Amino acid sequence: MTVTDFVPVNQVLLDGNEKKYLNQCIDSGWISSEGPFVRQFEEQFADQVGRKHGIAVANGSVALDAAVVALGLGKGDEVILPTFTIISCAAAVIRSGATPVLVDNDPFTWNMDVEHVKQRITPRTKAIMVVHIFGLPVDMDPILDLAAKHGIRIIEDAAEMHGQTYKARPCGSFGEVSTFSFYPNKHITTGEGGMIVTDDPDLAERCRSLRNLCFQPGKRFVHEQLGWNFRMSNLQAAVGVAQLERLEGFLERKRSMGKQYTELLSNIPFLQLPLTSTVFAKNIYWVFGLVLNDDVAFNAEEAARRLKIHGIDTRPFFWPMHEQPVFMKMGLFAGESYPSSERLGRRGFYLPSGLGLTSEQITRVADGVRAVFS
Repeated sequence: MTVTDFVPVNQVLLDGNEKKYLNQCIDSGWISSEGPFVRQFEEQFADQVGRKHGIAVANGSVALDAAVVALGLGKGDEVILPTFTIISCAAAVIRSGATPVLVDNDPFTWNMDVEHVKQRITPRTKAIMVVHIFGLPVDMDPILDLAAKHGIRIIEDAAEMHGQTYKARPCGSFGEVSTFSFYPNKHITTGEGGMIVTDDPDLAERCRSLRNLCFQPGKRFVHEQLGWNFRMSNLQAAVGVAQLERLEGFLERKRSMGKQYTELLSNIPFLQLPLTSTVFAKNIYWVFGLVLNDDVAFNAEEAARRLKIHGIDTRPFFWPMHEQPVFMKMGLFAGESYPSSERLGRRGFYLPSGLGLTSEQITRVADGVRAVFS
């Protein structure tokens, strides 16, 4: 096997106006966060998801940090979120001083279990952090009903949902504050980067201040509050503007990739494939995940090792928050168990899924999967 035969887990597409816009930054000298592409990207992205305000930040993780702090969440407050998610979600809550309250995930959509959310609400619940996982959105109507009934605010982590909709409404339009990531494996990338979107002008201004060290107009180096340097550069935003121009085409490409994978792998009895759709959305296949059936003698880690021998790169599913060593050392989630998420963490992984993946490579990946599970 040569290096060129190896199929990486992600390959980006940067063959639009990215180079043209980057050259404009260099030619003008505007490379910092003060450059014009930042505001352009914020406005165009907010418009794309039907929001009034966009605040570009350094990455999707810090977008969650700023969102939690902007909402004033802290000690004594509880935030409900899925245990099956990236650690950034729980970390943002914990760093604020608030308490994360976990729920299990649906074994088929891999999203948070809405019925479990209902059971976890207490008088201390101040927010629900909705996290859309892998390609399908959370069932939002029951969540919105719960929030309205109990006076709970919604933080929407739509990091993986560029272009996805829930009942024809854009993901990223449901939270008081919603966040996105532009890491290279996302449908839109800026290399590193994130976006906060909201309709509330006060929240938007608070997030802008937090991302910029809480500088004050007229008294730049006199600080009433602590913030961070979470700014996005003009260079990153230039790439984002070019990527956003092609979002619809990227969605078509991803769905085509998902269709090809499904057709090639659906006859393997040992694997659970992603749902192609639910009653409220069609999958946009941020990644193409697989879950090993219980009758497979090995776990996802071993499956990844065997696929690597065939020249196929993979990534594991998220490891549940209640089993994270760092949180266990802090005394969090003691004695808690979430069977569906535990199973996903142990038996789930995803195949090469980047936008630069070719049809021929997908066929090669499928051949390798069949060889491993034959």
